[in-house]
Amino acid sequence: QVQLVESGGGFVQPGGSLRLSCAASGFQLRYYHIGWFRQAPGKEREGVSYISGTDGSTYYSESVKGRFTISRDSAKNTVYLQMTSLKPEDTAVYYCTTDSEYGTEWFGGIRWLMDYWGDGTPVTVSS
Repeated sequence: QVQLVESGGGFVQPGGSLRLSCAASGFQLRYYHIGWFRQAPGKEREGVSYISGTDGSTYYSESVKGRFTISRDSAKNTVYLQMTSLKPEDTAVYYCTTDSEYGTEWFGGIRWLMDYWGDGTPVTVSS
């Protein structure tokens, strides 16, 4: 079964850290661009970061640059999003997804497949 499942979200105080995981099964995610998106209550979905399936290069939105780090463990078939110096405005449901020619959303010059994989993992940053 082809799946992409997020985990690792939770509740954290401002300034804290979390590591999100995006685990793939049924396909090798190292051959795909893997992106992280987030959607906060009442706000539009936004791209956060991606890692290239071509050369492993990374891309970050301005809002998280310098605080978040995306990485890939091909042996575990998992992409991670290490989040540090978390702020209340980082509160959202975080989703991972793959690039696709059929994707409906653009981020970082790449078209992404949205509303297809998992239900995301919620992150709440609050004191």
